[in-house]
Amino acid sequence: MRILPVLAFILLAIAFREAGAQSATKSLAEKLGYPRDAKLVIIHADDLGMTHSVNAASIKGLESGLVNSASIMVPCPWFPEMADYAKSHPDADLGLHLTLTSERVYYRWGPVASKDKIPSLVDPHGYFHLDWTTANHINAGEVEVELRAQVERALAMGVRPTHLDSHQYRLFTNGQEIFESVVRVAHDYKLPVFMVRDWFAERPYLQTAVRPADLVVDHTVTIEPGVPPEKWAAFYTEALKNLKPGVTVFIIHLAFDDEEMRAATRERATWGAAWRQRDFDFFTSAEFRALLKEQNIKLVTWRELSRTAS
Repeated sequence: MRILPVLAFILLAIAFREAGAQSATKSLAEKLGYPRDAKLVIIHADDLGMTHSVNAASIKGLESGLVNSASIMVPCPWFPEMADYAKSHPDADLGLHLTLTSERVYYRWGPVASKDKIPSLVDPHGYFHLDWTTANHINAGEVEVELRAQVERALAMGVRPTHLDSHQYRLFTNGQEIFESVVRVAHDYKLPVFMVRDWFAERPYLQTAVRPADLVVDHTVTIEPGVPPEKWAAFYTEALKNLKPGVTVFIIHLAFDDEEMRAATRERATWGAAWRQRDFDFFTSAEFRALLKEQNIKLVTWRELSRTAS
């Protein structure tokens, strides 16, 4: 009959051990000083440096306090303007939008590294490819050469990035070898790389390549081409009202719907001038500010997240 007390003791010990393990594994929210069920967001603007219109709208968004993070495309023509802004605003949460494609038909850019060192990344005219197809045979070693060149140019021009991410998600969606190249660069420069826990199920190699100490956010939200313009605000409002606990990164694209941006993106409307104006209008609006307060959503930055890993 003494078996029952012994069994009860064993079960109690297991329960305490599991509770201890759970408390030892703090969530990102808890590491930042919030409750585990807190809803935290980074409102992150992509593509800074692409055009002056993108820069101007993104800076205005950042200075509103509602857009609180962004990343810069080093190979693009308007990168120097953003490098100058980064130098004069060292507290701005600015990362590098590592760029290996040039997807617009009439507005193109090429690599930072010497073209002879990265032949698989450029087309016959010396630009990055419009797209990555099986015909391009992208070389992962050359990818890493170009990534390091972009980081080095940014540092040389006074940018002190808070994180790394990937234009068009190319570095995340093209296999483990290419993803490992950006992970090595991130580790060497001691920078977090944008990675989302929700992606692991579909692409297990992402989880395989990251280290236990690497930052991994919980969720991401980005609008897709299927959303009609009249439903733009409704899409973001619904996403905010149904936000899951943890850290969610909203990936947005800001610009003004002006002559420069219309010319640069005129071959198609997706991620074009009107698209980016709609993003700007929503994320700098009084309605968005009120939603954050109403839903008790807190803004956090990559700079804050990186401190949890130190």
